[in-house]
Amino acid sequence: MKQGSFKAVCLVLLAAIAVGSAFGDDITVNSESRVLESFDGDSPYVWKVTGSKFATKLEDDSWPKSSLIASWPQALFGVNREGKDLKSLGIWGKFDRQGYNWIDIYPVAADGGDDAGPAEIPIPGRLQTMDMWVWGSNLSYTLQAYFRDVNGLVHAITLGNLNFQGWKNLQVRIPTNIPQAKRGRVEPMTFIKFRVWTPPIEPVNDFQIYFDQFKILTDTFESLYDGNELAMPDRIQELWNSDQQ
Repeated sequence: MKQGSFKAVCLVLLAAIAVGSAFGDDITVNSESRVLESFDGDSPYVWKVTGSKFATKLEDDSWPKSSLIASWPQALFGVNREGKDLKSLGIWGKFDRQGYNWIDIYPVAADGGDDAGPAEIPIPGRLQTMDMWVWGSNLSYTLQAYFRDVNGLVHAITLGNLNFQGWKNLQVRIPTNIPQAKRGRVEPMTFIKFRVWTPPIEPVNDFQIYFDQFKILTDTFESLYDGNELAMPDRIQELWNSDQQ
């Protein structure tokens, strides 16, 4: 190899190493599966629902409703019910007219009391995929998940259509253009809510949908460096609020 060609190859390799060092944290090296919500009633959240304008309201009752139901996907947990305290989240909807109606399903802190507002669930690491078991209404409703990125922007990600019978695992890959880091450091996104949309052509007078095992695949790797704790918000508050001045 000529000397000039050898030097050129060396420069290319050095440039590649420099780029890899600058963006090394964007390379997935530690993917972990996490269950964000089992819907078994043992999490720090309870789930509430609210509906759009034409949700049915009677003098002594109103919709939508939500409740933990003693049922689950057999493909996930088997058929035998004995000794199992498994549940799923049931949503019961009714609307007075067809149209682009929606139901929001959102978490609230379980220890927040009756007046607690919506809570957002932090996502560890860099979110890669999410999936959830859904019992479909066999109607062409659309299920979306809403996330807030590190810049505070909200993203609606479609999990799929609910025109199927029985339980089905819906999975979606998170778009790579959603920012999940600032200045090379991972800053968790948060989960806000699920939303079910109904199209104008589908009946909406009475339907049920069930959720189970809200799970994510996330990259929890992050490079550490000397003094990295000084960039952590919790550590910053601890240090600067200390009595030791």
